[in-house]
Amino acid sequence: MRTDLHLQNTVTTTSDAGRRTDATAAAPRSADRADPTAAVRNLGILAHVDAGKTTVTERILYLTGTTHKRGEVHDGTTVTDFDSQERDRGITIFAAAVSCTWDGHHVNLIDTPGHVDFADEVVRSLRVLDGAVAVFDAVAGVEPQSESVWRLADRFGVPRIAFVNKLDRAGADLDTAVASIRARLHPAPLAVQLPIGSEDGFTGVVDLLRMRALVWPDGGDAVEEGPVPDALREEAATRRRALEEAVAELHPGALEEYCARASVSAPTLAAALRDLTRSGEAVVVLCGSAYRNRGIEPLLDAVVAYLPSPSDVPAVRGTHDGSEQERAADPEAPFAALAFKVNATATGRLTHLRVYSGTIRKGETVWDATAGRTERVGRILRVRADRHAQLDRAVAGDIVAVVGLKSARAGATLCAPDAPLVLEPPTTAEPVVSVAVEARASTDTERLVSALARLVEEDPSLVVRTDPETGQTVLSGMGELHLEVAVEKIRRAHGLDARVGRPRVGYRETVVRGVSGFVHRHVKQDGGAGQFAHVVLDVEPLPAPEGADGGSATGFEFRSAVVGGRVPQEYVRAVEAGCRDALAEGPSEGHPVTGLRVVLTDGATHAKDSSDLAFRTAGRMALRDALRVCATAVLEPVVEVTVTVPEESVGGVLGDLAARRGRVSGSVARAGTVVVTATVPLAELFGYATRLRSRTQGRGVFTTRPTGYAPAPGTASGGASDGTRGR
Repeated sequence: MRTDLHLQNTVTTTSDAGRRTDATAAAPRSADRADPTAAVRNLGILAHVDAGKTTVTERILYLTGTTHKRGEVHDGTTVTDFDSQERDRGITIFAAAVSCTWDGHHVNLIDTPGHVDFADEVVRSLRVLDGAVAVFDAVAGVEPQSESVWRLADRFGVPRIAFVNKLDRAGADLDTAVASIRARLHPAPLAVQLPIGSEDGFTGVVDLLRMRALVWPDGGDAVEEGPVPDALREEAATRRRALEEAVAELHPGALEEYCARASVSAPTLAAALRDLTRSGEAVVVLCGSAYRNRGIEPLLDAVVAYLPSPSDVPAVRGTHDGSEQERAADPEAPFAALAFKVNATATGRLTHLRVYSGTIRKGETVWDATAGRTERVGRILRVRADRHAQLDRAVAGDIVAVVGLKSARAGATLCAPDAPLVLEPPTTAEPVVSVAVEARASTDTERLVSALARLVEEDPSLVVRTDPETGQTVLSGMGELHLEVAVEKIRRAHGLDARVGRPRVGYRETVVRGVSGFVHRHVKQDGGAGQFAHVVLDVEPLPAPEGADGGSATGFEFRSAVVGGRVPQEYVRAVEAGCRDALAEGPSEGHPVTGLRVVLTDGATHAKDSSDLAFRTAGRMALRDALRVCATAVLEPVVEVTVTVPEESVGGVLGDLAARRGRVSGSVARAGTVVVTATVPLAELFGYATRLRSRTQGRGVFTTRPTGYAPAPGTASGGASDGTRGR
């Protein structure tokens, strides 16, 4: 730990870009110099839309000397939001990777989208990150999408620190924001700073570890360090004492010192905060105003001090020939990397990699373990959004882009040909909204097909299919904005004029009342080897999850209750595969089926004619026929809508939500506005942005968060009256 710097009394500033402020944590460990990966930090910036993620990223790039001018979102001059649509819309759409250096540490940083429609970009980024900075609005606190990305980080086990941004805004309050973190995200938030001034008078922070004031004068880039102001001395001492007690409750080493001395020293606090951050037991909270360039240097120091390096996290695990293997973050180990993003640029096809072990050099041949083919690495690039610097090699812990891979997709594992390994790829959510797309000119049809194929290659959350009834090309994605951005990219990048149909939501079908003892015999004899399979199934709905609030369960469960070996285990697996095949099309309206459990209760085999194929066919046909006699219902996707509107517009907004079949779950007054939360069917939200602007004179904004599925009104079908059918 970098503990000794906490005890210095010198005043330091950051007149030179990339030089640390000595504002928070501990001194570099000696291991940082012996292990090259120990001086690397791979982190993401996570937040709700408009919390200030991109501005934080821009200030980091400026202070580290990576850029020489501050990029501004409202001016369209940011480095990471380099796509023309991002600059036009003023939001982050695509996860952008940048690299910088701070205090001898190499920082690979990914600025992720905040809009829910682009959550898949966040998932793919979190899969390859070692740590993250969660940015919160000091006025709004924890917002819906910031809660969603926090849960995603929990799923991937990514340690985080929190940065409460926009403390210069009217109504900003650090304590309220910390309380919302504790209430909605449930970690132990440990604020290590105290603001100096409030709202427009916010000028700096008190570092509670070193009990020093850090002040950023107006118009200056340098931070000035000095003693705690007299007016804050008592409050700072009280908060330091509370911090010591909170850390002692969570960390054995801090508790031991606290019991012995009735206090905890700065070095012990820093070491404990590092341990608690890595384990996820607590989250360090810092504060500032990125737009006014206040609080970024301490944030960078905290990234270096508290977030883990590639050598601090567990070795990555993969499989080969059915056995699990580990690869440590060692440049001398066999090469293994995960491709997490693919995009086409004017200079060629870029495949973004996280190198987990070994070393890769330009010109080398690697094995794509996912596709089962070799690829040649033409060039290796250090990525800075849309700018690149060439490298001769990349080692364990690096995040780089390579040129020359022809077929590797997002989620593919690249490894040494003589040491194959398959890493777990990031999951892709199912699309919920679809539109029909066609070229206005028939001569452009082939070009449109090619453009759509490239879109899907770059964004796996997009799905393209052909409607078997209409013959139309259907593009499916995560939301209306997601599809709008995809179609606009076709128009801008490929010069195609495409017509788009009205969006349609992705409905599902589910079982309301099941069937027991459904018998199906599959017998086929055509002169050669025959097919015989006999299965008996119970079909029942899955119970709704706790707290679903009227929502329905999703997913599929299969289990076998066969006794006496009447159906061998290999045939049981074939029956399950057949049942999964039958889920593609429901009995009522042809939507995919979800929310059911199938139990194989009995069956029979034939000594010669039974096979995997026969039992898979029997499973598919049995479930398909069983669903026809079950009582079923159509499910529609529902979302939680958070609408922020002026007080005088609340009545009209509530009436509009009710007309859209929305159920209001709460409202909170906040600084002249009202935040309304409601659950609304996704199908009712098309065009809502325009309607909301009209009702609020352009002052209303809203965000959405998927919450699952609920029965669509008037869609229940009949089924067997006695619950038992067969043939």
